[in-house]
Amino acid sequence: MDLKRVPGPPEDVPSDPELVEAIRDEIRRDGPMTFARFMEIALYDPARGYYRSPEARPGRAGDFLTAPEASPIFGRTVARFAAGVHAALGSPARFPVREHGAGEGALAAPLIEGLLRGDVATSARPPRQVRYLVDEVDERRVATARERLAALGLPPGAATLEADDGRPIEGLVIANEVLDALPTHRVIQRGGTLREVRVGLDKSAAFVDVEADPSTPDLAARLAADSVTLADGQRAEICLATDAWVGGAAAGLTRGVLLLIDYGHPAGELYDPKRRAAGTLATYRGHRVGDDPYQSVGRQDLTAHVDVTAVRRAAEAAGLTHLATTTQDTFLARLGIGDLLVAEQTRPGVTMQAYLETRSALVRMIDPGAMGRFRVLAFGRGLPDDVGIPGLRPVAGAELPEPPTPVDGPADPPAAEPAD
Repeated sequence: MDLKRVPGPPEDVPSDPELVEAIRDEIRRDGPMTFARFMEIALYDPARGYYRSPEARPGRAGDFLTAPEASPIFGRTVARFAAGVHAALGSPARFPVREHGAGEGALAAPLIEGLLRGDVATSARPPRQVRYLVDEVDERRVATARERLAALGLPPGAATLEADDGRPIEGLVIANEVLDALPTHRVIQRGGTLREVRVGLDKSAAFVDVEADPSTPDLAARLAADSVTLADGQRAEICLATDAWVGGAAAGLTRGVLLLIDYGHPAGELYDPKRRAAGTLATYRGHRVGDDPYQSVGRQDLTAHVDVTAVRRAAEAAGLTHLATTTQDTFLARLGIGDLLVAEQTRPGVTMQAYLETRSALVRMIDPGAMGRFRVLAFGRGLPDDVGIPGLRPVAGAELPEPPTPVDGPADPPAAEPAD
């Protein structure tokens, strides 16, 4: 998310009363629940969860802004990476791409257009057809993404966009800012004992933190696998769901590349007791960041930074080969996003205002204080050992554009990457 901390708490928005009551009923029946369970209900309840809303949550009118929503130049740049994967697979006529958490097609449309129209930096021939599979928790998003693709006016039959059928593909699998929203456990270290922070009820039935024994030995095992020992009093998040998610994404790839982009850190940095003694859990609503997960339940996003070490371990355990780990600013620079910005000036129908907005969005994408430090992880299956895919290795002459001189124009919404 492109987010900068905004002073003061977010505007108060009431919790979803039915969702809150459902959580209370479960706690009354079964006792304090893990935060992972609370997060699962708050975000993904089939009827009332945050991500089940009829309104799309990302975007300028939503709660946070991801790179694809900030500008199509992100998708056009990632198209260069997709073209490299297509070439590595032998340039098949039909090229499948699966996107997890595709939303309303903000990444899909420019990526498909870039692949098919040949405006990518590759000598390989483009595919004749792109089959884009959308894996979304709310199928209403698929129809909107399909409309977005139709508006491009591509040749008939050149691209299809459909709900993911779950069958393995030989192609590219992408997940941009998905892992950070997986349900996570919360823990705290008390002396030499690891405790889990669960969700309970006080006398007025309000949600409160309740410390208890760990719900599973896997929590301590994850920290041990990461070679991490928490300091006394240190809080942290442990996302055990990462393993299953990465394993499932890998199972959907018989040959090709899995590309993951998210904010996160290697375990040693993520669990640094000096920089992150309180953990990384954050809430997002109206482009403001907060720290109270018990307000606006079902109507605010919940997220935590990704354990990059655990992601790599899970991918390799699933049979994938680690190709590269880099940062988003470096990844985009290697793909020549600066060249695409220059080309933007001559795109048909582009106004000066539109160009300046694209330039401003690009700078946020590469700003190390915002999206630029996001981690980009690439894993492969069935590829040559010496495979070279654009974006993963340095390219001579790839330079980032200078930050723009401030100009008058529509103000961007306050937005934000979770601060360290």
